[in-house]
Amino acid sequence: MKPRFSNQRNHALTITEVLVIFAVVFFLAIFFLPAFVAQHNRPLRIECVSNLKQIGLAYRIWADDNGGKFPMEISVTNGGTMGLGEGRNTWINFLVMSNELSTPKILLCPADDDHIYATNFASGFSGANVSYFVGLDADTNSPQVFLSGDDNFEIGGISVKSGLLQLSTNAPIFWTTTRRKNGGNIGLADGSVQEITTNGLRQALQQTGLATNRLAIP
Repeated sequence: MKPRFSNQRNHALTITEVLVIFAVVFFLAIFFLPAFVAQHNRPLRIECVSNLKQIGLAYRIWADDNGGKFPMEISVTNGGTMGLGEGRNTWINFLVMSNELSTPKILLCPADDDHIYATNFASGFSGANVSYFVGLDADTNSPQVFLSGDDNFEIGGISVKSGLLQLSTNAPIFWTTTRRKNGGNIGLADGSVQEITTNGLRQALQQTGLATNRLAIP
């Protein structure tokens, strides 16, 4: 039997064909990559929102046992943190609520690379274990006032440092992109949590009812 030979020739891809393939792959990557990144980051956003809801609940439980007031409204001598839990001492606000919080792990945003988890409140707990600010003006009668939230702010292109941050209603504040792209989470005094953009953040400031909002940044 004579062997059969195909008349079809095998040949390598031309430069033009290779360039076309690369172009197609490149445009497909541009199209699908943002959706992939968003899907990857979604669990982190959900966990952060869950953390802030638990923190808000802890504040409410603590207030129920202390005359309807948050720690920031009660003097140190009476078991609160008034005048003490500002700036670098922000973590003290959470320390006095350790029974209500149960674990310090919920004080760390999962997208925060600048702080570290604490295993318990009893040893070594400090501002290094906290991702969230404390709204020093929050009270149970002002539902739209900032209670807690992501602390990755910047003003004038400069990241906000640990300390007392005083924001007017028209403050030129932005979210940094260190945790999420152009967004963050804010917990309000009514216990709700909002996922908001920079524009949403500025609008929320105007809705607090306060001329100046004091935030303690850990």
